[in-house]
Amino acid sequence: MTVIQEHPVTIQETPLAAFRTVGATKAQAAPSDESKSYVDQALRGDRYLVVSPYDEQGHLLDLETLDAENQLLALALTRLECLRADYATAPYIETFNWDQVIDILRALARERNHRWKETSFFVVAFRSQIPPTTVYAELGVLDKAAHAEATASGGFLKYWFGTPDNEGRNLATCIWRSLEDARKGGTGPAHRKAAGAARSLYSFWKIDRLKLTIRDDVSGWEITNWEA
Repeated sequence: MTVIQEHPVTIQETPLAAFRTVGATKAQAAPSDESKSYVDQALRGDRYLVVSPYDEQGHLLDLETLDAENQLLALALTRLECLRADYATAPYIETFNWDQVIDILRALARERNHRWKETSFFVVAFRSQIPPTTVYAELGVLDKAAHAEATASGGFLKYWFGTPDNEGRNLATCIWRSLEDARKGGTGPAHRKAAGAARSLYSFWKIDRLKLTIRDDVSGWEITNWEA
């Protein structure tokens, strides 16, 4: 996923309306029993959090490096789930269970007696296609090394990726504390190696840079295009 930061010329902006959503109407909804159970578990959790498909120590998020807003969102994002089999081509906002994630975030803030202040997070949606000649395992090795490097740089809150469909198309997404963290996370040698290999391993890739904004008191949320 992190290889895309090296290729700004490939970015194709998507119309703002395609990504905008507002969750204000659900702001005061009571958390479900499932959410309450998860909140109790999360608040008893360890310092290090699994936030990607990789669960080795070098890939874990250190919660003590984050402020309260970022800690709580990272905990809520461990329940991020893909809702659609066609995620490779489906609209980003319809692909994941954002309403549930925000409900869990609200419950976490309430249980910690934390007054959530409006915060925005940097989100990347990476759409790609690999040709039949690409060995997917080779991509995995490059990706895992780049992820460990990005994790060490700080502020990498969530990483999710799917499996290529029968036409080689796929989606991966990263959620960062900030654009600055994302840029810093893409500057190391493992990232540069992955970026160099991308030209031969992918037949197509496209980046959408998005902003997740969560309002005061988790009273609403939206995902919009990132405007430089």
